[in-house]
Amino acid sequence: MKQEQLRQHDWSRPIAVARAAGVGILAGGVVGCFRFVIQLGLSQVQYFFGLAHQRPWLLLVWMVVGVVITLIVGRWMKQVPEIKGSGIPEVEGQLMGALDYKWWPVLWRKFAGGILGIGSGLFLGREGPSIQLGATIGQGFAASQRLAGTDRRLMIASGAAAGLAAAFNAPIASSLFVLEEVYHNFSTMVWITALTSAVCSNFVSTVLFGLKPVLYMPYGHMFGMKSYWVLILLGLFLGVLGRLYQVVLLRVGDWYAKIPGLPSQYHAIVAFLLMMPIAWWLPQTLGGGNAIIVGFNHLMPGALSLLGLFVLRFVFSMVSYGTGLPGGIFLPILTLGAILGGLFGQVMVSLHLIAPSYLPDFIIVAMAGYFAGISKAPFTAILLITEMVGTLQHLMPLAVVSLVAYLTVDGLGGAPIYEALLDRKVRPSIPGLLGATDQVEMAVFEGSSIDGLQVRQVNWPKHSLLTGVRRGGKVWVPNGDTILHAGDLIVVTVDRSQRADVYRHLQLLAQS
Repeated sequence: MKQEQLRQHDWSRPIAVARAAGVGILAGGVVGCFRFVIQLGLSQVQYFFGLAHQRPWLLLVWMVVGVVITLIVGRWMKQVPEIKGSGIPEVEGQLMGALDYKWWPVLWRKFAGGILGIGSGLFLGREGPSIQLGATIGQGFAASQRLAGTDRRLMIASGAAAGLAAAFNAPIASSLFVLEEVYHNFSTMVWITALTSAVCSNFVSTVLFGLKPVLYMPYGHMFGMKSYWVLILLGLFLGVLGRLYQVVLLRVGDWYAKIPGLPSQYHAIVAFLLMMPIAWWLPQTLGGGNAIIVGFNHLMPGALSLLGLFVLRFVFSMVSYGTGLPGGIFLPILTLGAILGGLFGQVMVSLHLIAPSYLPDFIIVAMAGYFAGISKAPFTAILLITEMVGTLQHLMPLAVVSLVAYLTVDGLGGAPIYEALLDRKVRPSIPGLLGATDQVEMAVFEGSSIDGLQVRQVNWPKHSLLTGVRRGGKVWVPNGDTILHAGDLIVVTVDRSQRADVYRHLQLLAQS
């Protein structure tokens, strides 16, 4: 009997990896098409507004197009609210057990709505929708295989990693983002399935788009140790503006709600009208912003131009995201970070504190720092920029700027932006699921309140039962005398309707 159980346990990991590979290939194909059509749409919009300079009557056509897109996507958002915005908070909520939704209605509406919203030139990113598309494909795969509980969540998390990998060609960072920011779980089964799915998805994306990094940027000189004080100043600068970004983003929806007589699902018409002068005068600034970042390789604007560009991108990014249209903030954040890095570098050059050849380095590290502060995911930020830029020479400067920006936002009271967005969307529990059970896995962190306590001494949440402790490669059923240690992975069985509440309670217990 024991040999049979061991044999079954040995096959569980390869089976999960095989499933994750399938999800990765499917997600890579879907997100690859999503990415291609968005790029095509953006180029057509820029061509359209260029043509409008010779034929101004085309502006009336654009107004009609904006109204049509608003009505179509607005109806979809009213039917399926889960397609709104980035989609990352929804995926995080699914993995926590705080919300759930049917996969097919979300998949096709998010795909089509994202193309219409992002491809139209609004300042929205493709990466958030790509993560939700991948996660939804993982959910659909789990449904087709009749997977539930932990197995189902593994497929959703794997799909999320695959979606980001296909959007950015960054499989390692994509896997870490799911672990650090979305799933909050570093168990072996989670990371190995997420990595497998991300690698398979990245392979598909590479076939479609080539090997060149998405934000390739040749750098000038490496920072000497005597210059690191400048990086600390940059991190503080990015942290303060990152906290400002968080505050405004969380309030922009409330500001939209004050528009009289305009239902929330039709707020997009405001963004389409405000976009017209931008598209008329500055069509190169449209979209998520990757063209702006890559454009710095050829032309570096002056400090005043960069300041104006930052204000434009910051304000209209908020205007675009506040509409609720399917679209993310991931790439817009990186674009703002790149602009701030260039601005900071230009000021340092004008003060004769650094040489102009260091400007590309400031752009690279500032992207990581701004994202690390806003998302509070510094490890992801460091690896993401490393993969997207295509250099391993900036790891130390990336780490310094990301850490300082993170600590600055933390000191100013900022929370991880996707977690804050989720808190505004979900209720504590899901009605209608009473009677079913589920599991929560949580790592015990160094310095947590339960490190060193016996099981009987812990104030466990209601509607839960500690059923397993994993330490190293061994798993056993604990009793009241079992002592918990940092590094343990605790497995708690819960009433499914209470999973989100139990998850939050365990976070307070297990984290430092």
